[in-house]
Amino acid sequence: MSNTTPSKDSLNTLSSLKAGGKTFHYYSLAKAADTLGGLDQLPFSLKVLMENLLRNEDDTTVDRSHIDAMLQWLKDRKSDTEIQFRPARVLMQDFTGVPGVVDLAAMREAVQRAGKDPAMINPLSPVDLVIDHSVMVDNYGDASAFKDNVAIEMERNQERYEFLRWGQQAFDNFRVVPPGTGICHQVNLEYLGKTVWQKDVDGKTIAYPDTLVGTDSHTTMINGLGILGWGVGGIEAEAAMLGQPVSMLIPEVVGFKMTGKLREGITATDLVLTVVEMLRKKGVVGKFVEFYGDGLQEMPVADRATIANMAPEYGATCGFFPVDEQTLTYLRLTGREDAQLELVEAYAKAQGLWREPGQEPIYTDTLALDMGEVEASLAGPKRPQDRVALKNMKASFELLMETAEGPAKTRETKMESEGGQTAVGVDNSYHHPSSQPLEMNGEQLRLDPGAVVIAAITSCTNTSNPSVMMAAGLIAQKAVAKGLKAKPWVKTSLAPGSKVVTDYLAVAGLQDDLNTLGFNLVGYGCTTCIGNSGPLPDAVEKAITEGDLTVASVLSGNRNFEGRVHPQVKTNWLASPPLVVAYALAGNVRLDLTKEPLGEDQDGKPVYLNDLWPSQAEIAEAVEKVKTDMFRKEYGEVFEGDDIWKAIEVSDSKVYEWSGQSTYIQHPPFFEGMGEEPEPINDIKEANILALLGDSVTTDHISPAGSFKPDTPAGKYLQEHGVAPKDFNSYGSRRGNHEVMMRGTFANVRIRNEMLDGVEGGYTKFVPTGEQMAIYDAAMKYQEQGTPLVVIAGKEYGTGSSRDWAAKGTRLLGVEAVVAESYERIHRSNLIGMGVMPLQFPEGTDRKSLKLTGEEAISIEGLSGDITPGQTLTMTVKYQDGSTETCELTSRIDTANEAVYFQHGGILHYVVREMLKSA
Repeated sequence: MSNTTPSKDSLNTLSSLKAGGKTFHYYSLAKAADTLGGLDQLPFSLKVLMENLLRNEDDTTVDRSHIDAMLQWLKDRKSDTEIQFRPARVLMQDFTGVPGVVDLAAMREAVQRAGKDPAMINPLSPVDLVIDHSVMVDNYGDASAFKDNVAIEMERNQERYEFLRWGQQAFDNFRVVPPGTGICHQVNLEYLGKTVWQKDVDGKTIAYPDTLVGTDSHTTMINGLGILGWGVGGIEAEAAMLGQPVSMLIPEVVGFKMTGKLREGITATDLVLTVVEMLRKKGVVGKFVEFYGDGLQEMPVADRATIANMAPEYGATCGFFPVDEQTLTYLRLTGREDAQLELVEAYAKAQGLWREPGQEPIYTDTLALDMGEVEASLAGPKRPQDRVALKNMKASFELLMETAEGPAKTRETKMESEGGQTAVGVDNSYHHPSSQPLEMNGEQLRLDPGAVVIAAITSCTNTSNPSVMMAAGLIAQKAVAKGLKAKPWVKTSLAPGSKVVTDYLAVAGLQDDLNTLGFNLVGYGCTTCIGNSGPLPDAVEKAITEGDLTVASVLSGNRNFEGRVHPQVKTNWLASPPLVVAYALAGNVRLDLTKEPLGEDQDGKPVYLNDLWPSQAEIAEAVEKVKTDMFRKEYGEVFEGDDIWKAIEVSDSKVYEWSGQSTYIQHPPFFEGMGEEPEPINDIKEANILALLGDSVTTDHISPAGSFKPDTPAGKYLQEHGVAPKDFNSYGSRRGNHEVMMRGTFANVRIRNEMLDGVEGGYTKFVPTGEQMAIYDAAMKYQEQGTPLVVIAGKEYGTGSSRDWAAKGTRLLGVEAVVAESYERIHRSNLIGMGVMPLQFPEGTDRKSLKLTGEEAISIEGLSGDITPGQTLTMTVKYQDGSTETCELTSRIDTANEAVYFQHGGILHYVVREMLKSA
């Protein structure tokens, strides 16, 4: 059914309400309950899904059995029923958005080749693309940093931005927020999100919950505003905007009860790191998390959004906060119209979506936190869930170093920190303490292990929260008053998620003090958190390399996977913005900041963190300076862009005019040779293993963000096409060029292919000759020979950001199946969306029990028949000595829709074929 067709409404639920002087119609949960029975105790997030089913009932994708299954959930507290969810809108950022628009352009061309009107390929749901991932911290620490970085960004990304400008005029229902404006999730929270959406259908204005999917895993941040949404791969998002429903099982919902309140000196960041740790320990992968309890009564939306933002880090599909007075307060503060506020309140109360004090829905499982028990914390050195109390940071780093120096008999060693937390240290990644000479600005210094070489106030997670941003500014103010400075080797930066942050820091009189410490504005966008940290000073890079030093970054972000922030920085610590400032002053993580001084004042007296930390009253006074007119001013012309953006010239063609000379945008090969009907699926016979991987291989490992070197396959390709290494830009910025991206697949500097002993980076063994080579080069040799390929992996394969190129690149390298012990939700779905089969080992069987070295031949039977969800397939391993072993594998095609997509060779192929049939 199209998204403008009225529901069948078999339960007769269509009702009306008045708000803001206007009549709205809605599909009433209360009326559904008249027939079905009580729905009051259904979790709020499932009420949103229930409304979605009622509104989209069509007897094809949604029928009465799906609606009944939601009621049955209340009895079983879980369900194996597959439903079709239609989000109200789609959110994209430019790294994942560019390849999405490239695919749309390629689909238009495929439709044109088939003799049909290319304009039929058009978003049916509203799409907002925010350009926020392209700015890099090239310049920092001075007043011109922002202007210089934006100029470099525009020059580097001219081809990409021309393409997006074309898309802005070529596609209907598609808006672009230009560069230099903000981070997509913060723009979504502060401006795009409505909490209640509306559209006209058959002369009636229908009101319904604002819902979305986004091409970034931190789309969940919007859950803090009572808006249900989560990250999907670009592949799924493209299908959603083309009218395809998101196929999902009715999820389990874990209730997280919040009580009490934070103690003096404890931040929302400390709270979220505690929540991440608790929920990872609980195990919520693939589940909804919903927050409840009277602790929410005084919790502002900014704090809720900080917690919701990190749902991918605690593994949940979303972290949902129901609508209440705090929601209205935030909507009012951020300049939403009064009529919209009236609609949100009236609709939420009419639908039972308004949170009342003491309300406790039925959940699959629950856990609870007294916020008064939260303590100051960081997380690291390479996983967001590995919380370390501030008081234990010094000991934690020292233990990390000791562990690394211990017997190198096992590949991984475990470091136990407080509370039974486990952080993983890889013993060939960390090295014994040594110090290196360092000359900076004519000063002779020493760079020690644990040196903080990057201190970045960055990422939507925390820069959306005025309380922690003001706290950072107040610490800076007090530090400057005492004559403290950031250590010379620390690369400092401030990259807020919106221009409003700049406004309120200036009004509060705090930006000048941040500038004095080197925290000048470097850009509005995702920077250090996604690997756009830019180069370190030459002297610092030289000292790290020569001493093989284990140094640190401290950032207010949500991701700290190894190799992500900077290739030379092996330990990365997530922290609140005020702690970022504190560590810039201290200059090393091998200090106990609860006891040891950060530095000395003008009189040579030691200055401790407690001397600088602002009181809650001081923070609250500063936060009072955040005003509605700031939001209205900055978002008044959010889609306009600056003069450089406006001056970009593009054609008005409905089909993109591809340039063979572009190294940023190329016509992808996905639809080449595509017939009207899908080709039959065949069993995999005697495939070689391209990579043999361990646990927690992330999408950063598979399709890395950040920089790359001249001697890599991607670097060689660009140089062959006339691009100098200084102009490489980042992998993320090149996502519109499949030639670069397939060369970057499995190319992360920290990936470890177990086919090669002790080798880091994107290499493999080309089995026919035994030669070590780049994974891309080996894959091309296998393709020349017509040899199918598989990837074998451990647990949690594909964790991390929703990178569609992790799946696209895997497919283009010739990989037909991945066999792993478990999968992250988005990457599993993306593999299917690109026609790659995700298979799972049975409990007790893995690459180790099968004694795989990577030199075996792999055959997989059972693909040539009907593809069905969860089917059992047989894998035969043929060893080099000729012996064989078989085991059964479970297909991780989980739903009927996924089976259809896989049979078509991918979701986009399915969409194009369906559109051609209906044309």
